[in-house]
Amino acid sequence: MESNHLINLASTLSRYTARAEATISSMAAGNATLFERLRNSRGCTLKTAKNVMVWFDTNWPADIEWPSDAPRPQQKEEAA
Repeated sequence: MESNHLINLASTLSRYTARAEATISSMAAGNATLFERLRNSRGCTLKTAKNVMVWFDTNWPADIEWPSDAPRPQQKEEAA
């Protein structure tokens, strides 16, 4: 997983929901500046990145396709 994967997921979800990326960042990470920081190469911890990726996986709308360039965490059904 790379920062551009998180940025792409945020951008895609932002366009779909008409919510600002800062709003999505607040919901996903509890921090409105995560995606701005990633765009400016300031990064985040691995724990934050994993948690945000799980948030996207859990909250991703069923009617839009997950971006093909972003690895998706293993689905709960597949893990069982």
